[in-house]
Amino acid sequence: MATVSSFESLEHPRKADLRQFALLFQPLFQYSSEEARRDAVAALSQSPNVPEAVAFFIASQPLSIAAPFLIASPCLSDELLITIARTQGVHHARTIVRREALSPAVIDALAGLRFIDPLPEHAQHVDNEDIAQDMMEAPPRAIRLRSDAVAKPESVPAIDPEDAVEDQGVTQEPDQLHVEKQEQDPAQDPTRAQREETLRQTLKALDRHLNRQDHDRLGRRNLSSVQAALLVRFARENAAGSFATALADALSSSRWLAERILLDTSGQQLATTLTGLAMAIPDMIFILTRLYPHLSQLQQGEPRVARLIAALDGRDCEKRIDAWLRADRYTYQSSQSDIQPAAVSASR
Repeated sequence: MATVSSFESLEHPRKADLRQFALLFQPLFQYSSEEARRDAVAALSQSPNVPEAVAFFIASQPLSIAAPFLIASPCLSDELLITIARTQGVHHARTIVRREALSPAVIDALAGLRFIDPLPEHAQHVDNEDIAQDMMEAPPRAIRLRSDAVAKPESVPAIDPEDAVEDQGVTQEPDQLHVEKQEQDPAQDPTRAQREETLRQTLKALDRHLNRQDHDRLGRRNLSSVQAALLVRFARENAAGSFATALADALSSSRWLAERILLDTSGQQLATTLTGLAMAIPDMIFILTRLYPHLSQLQQGEPRVARLIAALDGRDCEKRIDAWLRADRYTYQSSQSDIQPAAVSASR
């Protein structure tokens, strides 16, 4: 618990901290008591910084220990959840279903799993006559009969054997049809299989629409190889004017907007712009450190430029660029419309 507490106290753990915790956690966990394991897992289930290897190790533990981590941990990605559900069995999968939010990909994977619980050997025979088996549950559980539900022998009227045979022949066929319908494999029903496949494809399409991959740049702004090379070259030469011109060309904006972005001495706006344009991380680091040398300084053991880039989200940066371009078009077009009438009147 001391190791877990010291790790939780780190708001922004470094890579070295994550690596050290991943190396120490498993051997310490194995030599701890059952109660200490539960306390450690319960504490880590609220931490957003658990390494992926440790998260998978905890989630693969027995359900009595891993349940709170499976339900509440924000460190379990969709791939980890699907892998755990497929490898650990039905009980882990049912616990994953209890999470507050599941992506369509995880829902689709859980729906595609077919778990069949084996019938326990001790539940196949019941010695006590007052115990009946409820076969609709999995695994079967014992249900005690009500005392007033037991038929009394003296209240049962006598039935002629020939009449009983005739009644059995009449009622046997509907019961057999009902049993056959229950025992029919749902996978053999083409209508149901088609509905399930349609639902699965719908969920996959919804997941692709809501969670587009980072490499999918269709319909989004993107730097060409020539534009990226020019930006790197002008940053290497400290040619601020040429860099502003190339940046304006990449944004399809006015030069005024590019200059406003470069005037931000913190480098935040330029980092936002380059992230929204999907520039490669090495080129982005080189440009930011050349134009803003203070970003190469260390802060809490790592360069400032690394912390700056890590805090940016690509979709948020794209939205910010869209807002800048809308304001730029409004301002630039307004200024152009004011200049043109003045030029015409001067020529007259």
